[in-house]
Amino acid sequence: METYSTSNPSQYQDSRGGDDTDSNNEESPLLNSPWIWKLPRGWSHTERQELFASSRYQRATRRTLSTFPGVFCPVALSMFSTVLFLREGFVIGQAGLLETLAQFLLAYLILMLTVFSICAISTNGAVEGGGAYFMISRALGPEFGGSIGFLFFVANILACGLYIIGFVEGILENFGQGGMFVAEGMGLPNDSSWWKYLYCTVVLFVCLGVCLIGGAMFARTLALILLVLVICILSVIIGIFAQNKTIEVAIPTSNGLVYTGNESNWNNKTANYTGLSAATFKENLYSDYTRDYSTGDMMSFAAVFAVLFSSVTGIMNGANMSGELKDPSYSIPRGTLSAISFTFVTYVIVSILISGSCQRYLLVNNYIFLQEINLWPPFVLIGIFAATLSAALGNLIGASRILEALANDDLFWFVLNPAKITTRGGNPYVAVILSWALVQLILLVGDLNTIAPITSIFFLLSYASTNLACMALDLASAPNFRPTFKYFTWHTSLLGLIGCMIMCFLINAIYSSVAIIFMLLVMIVLHLHSLPMEWGSISQALIFHQVRKYLLMLDIRKSHVKYWRPQILLMVAHPRQCCELMDFINDIKKGGLYIIGHVKTDNLDNYSHDPLAEEQPKWLSLIDHLKIKAFFEITMARTVSEGLQQLLRLAGLGGMKPNTVCFGFFDSSEPVDTLVKTRHQKRKWFGAVEAGTYSDVDSYFRDIRSDGESKELTDVEYVKMIVDSLKLQKNICLCRHFSQLDKKIVLNAKGTTYIDVWPVNLFRPDTASYFDNTCLFMLQLACVLNMVPAWKSKTCLRVFLCVNAVSDNTLQKEQKLDAFLRQLRIIAKIQMVTWDHLTSQVESPGDSMEDSGAHMQEYSSMSKEYVHSLNQLLVSHSSRTTVTFLYLPRAPQSSDLASQYILQLEELSNNLPPTVFVHGLHPVTSTTL
Repeated sequence: METYSTSNPSQYQDSRGGDDTDSNNEESPLLNSPWIWKLPRGWSHTERQELFASSRYQRATRRTLSTFPGVFCPVALSMFSTVLFLREGFVIGQAGLLETLAQFLLAYLILMLTVFSICAISTNGAVEGGGAYFMISRALGPEFGGSIGFLFFVANILACGLYIIGFVEGILENFGQGGMFVAEGMGLPNDSSWWKYLYCTVVLFVCLGVCLIGGAMFARTLALILLVLVICILSVIIGIFAQNKTIEVAIPTSNGLVYTGNESNWNNKTANYTGLSAATFKENLYSDYTRDYSTGDMMSFAAVFAVLFSSVTGIMNGANMSGELKDPSYSIPRGTLSAISFTFVTYVIVSILISGSCQRYLLVNNYIFLQEINLWPPFVLIGIFAATLSAALGNLIGASRILEALANDDLFWFVLNPAKITTRGGNPYVAVILSWALVQLILLVGDLNTIAPITSIFFLLSYASTNLACMALDLASAPNFRPTFKYFTWHTSLLGLIGCMIMCFLINAIYSSVAIIFMLLVMIVLHLHSLPMEWGSISQALIFHQVRKYLLMLDIRKSHVKYWRPQILLMVAHPRQCCELMDFINDIKKGGLYIIGHVKTDNLDNYSHDPLAEEQPKWLSLIDHLKIKAFFEITMARTVSEGLQQLLRLAGLGGMKPNTVCFGFFDSSEPVDTLVKTRHQKRKWFGAVEAGTYSDVDSYFRDIRSDGESKELTDVEYVKMIVDSLKLQKNICLCRHFSQLDKKIVLNAKGTTYIDVWPVNLFRPDTASYFDNTCLFMLQLACVLNMVPAWKSKTCLRVFLCVNAVSDNTLQKEQKLDAFLRQLRIIAKIQMVTWDHLTSQVESPGDSMEDSGAHMQEYSSMSKEYVHSLNQLLVSHSSRTTVTFLYLPRAPQSSDLASQYILQLEELSNNLPPTVFVHGLHPVTSTTL
């Protein structure tokens, strides 16, 4: 990746390709742009011209808006929207002044806490296009960010439809049949819901035209629209003070639903504006919930709050313009906080004045009563049009920018590819058209108070996710989380998160549950998509934070055999030759630590950099390709045995360190390329591109050893590695014939196959014991393998009991072994085998051999005939065996016996199915509760 510097502009060439040191050259237009990156040294004139024509430069030149037009104006206008002129009286009439102020305080508290989170995230780095979606996705990762981004996109679509319906409602109340600005019998027809839908469609088409021209043009006109709106607000405030007489205001009865309270005279067709009056103020002080005259629905605190909150949800409209802002990190906090403060003060003032001057009957039965009492009614009409239309435009533009950002991030495959298309000026006109089409569908609902709860819930969930992102960033204590906005802590984010979620379920528990389920489904789909994003996910920071804490709590001094797990280090020399073995070890780890180790024999002094850094991505790709849950460790040493010692001492961390080391077998068999067998592994859902596909992994590792090519290890060094592992108190597993293991055949086999355990030292039949550490370790590993669901369904555990038919009490031995297995809760079939004809060939090793009782016995060299006979015994019982576990005698200390040790193990395991030689040092089973 290129690194772009912002240090000294004079070091760069200008757009005409001048020399670096020519101070007379004009600076590149890119250097004068507000974009956050500059050109690197040494770029040619051609390269610079290509860059200027690129989409990246085009995005840079879109940044033309400052704080006031780019943030303050869209946020303030969207937060006035439908409440100020169309629903504030309705809210006061239903909830009363005290509850109305409480609702405003609650709504603005949630908004303010969320704004703190927005400010913190937006001032922690460069913010690009996409606004809230960009901030959340880069903080929480593509899965969570994508799902929330989609949710926020839907919220903007709903809000746009909400505001357009509010706009048309204002038109029909004034210019429809029976409207205040038309003669009786005249006006726009509105006797059918389809007429209303037609008017909404026309208004939405106008919004589409404005958005297609460009969001920057719209933003530049917002200052003028806001000025007009402020004048209209002042006219309302002045009008209430100026109008001190009683005015009768007509009540619309087109719906046939008129407020019916306790007073009989409240069925009148008119209501009074009283001017500022203590009696009127007292009347409107407390709540009196009744039915909404436009829908017939019974109102409540939650229902009224939903209407109120849906109209003050525009706090992210400034963030949505982040792609057009000169300095988003500066403008978003200042513009948003200023707009929130301005709108809150305005709402409080207007609410108090309305409560003291308008009869409750008027407030709950006439949405546009402010026009009737204003000094010049068109002022309020202009205010309604300005607030609702500007809010609708802001949400339509915001939705299109979020859709464009989702498309550019390729989160939803090819589905959103058309939304990437932009004009030469960078306007995403296809995303605008798609957003327009969706709003057109929302308009079919037709009623503002019906859409409001759904809109509120979607916005609340979006705000909750923003608070979650900021809280997670703060709790993760990442050093690079250093926002310049200081007025927040994770406590404010948590309060905002809790407040948003509580209000979601208070407004409508069913809608909230469906929205959350929908969000989770999108998140799961994105997770299965295996997104190759490099944004830096907060999940990784939180995992690191928690893992470090729990690793410190994982005290090895408190470990207990009851909770023993296999923690395995598998030594791999040639990855191509042991893919089945790596998969097999993944099955027997039983939730324990699994590390794949590799030693590169070389000297670091021969390199100018770390050669192992290039190997790490290859091994990660192999692990991804095999779909195993493993870590990897690579080291460099002069010899493999020296590298093994490094890995055994240093692999793992704290209480999570390997207790078992596994090796492939050292023999003369022809190597098999097992990686080829994984070529057709099942791909993930939806055709997602996986990290570590076969075509990539196949090119990472060298081919298998050819015939006649010498091994990197000698048998002496191989045995030394076993001895060293035992010295370091590690259990040992030697694995042979695993190139023959095909799990598909095992899982599709007809009838039962077996996992065989021979828990006796076949090289020391005179000291046979079923209860030493190695025997118990073998049983534990076999039991763990049999607990894996895929193996459990097709295999059965079989334990062999070797007896002398003449001298042994076979029934007693079988009962004793059966009782022992039951005590260990191991369900297994006991297979009795007589070996009199074999043990009679064995001579006593004499007193020179250590007889350590429960400890492991030393290796005792046997005759070739005896070992061959043992092999024939094993083979005769392995016709339906999938995996065999055999007792591994302790390796000889003398290097002179190394070759013989390996040869006898090889002879013993010839023609067997996949075989694991096991040697255990420590207790691994427990019979206690």
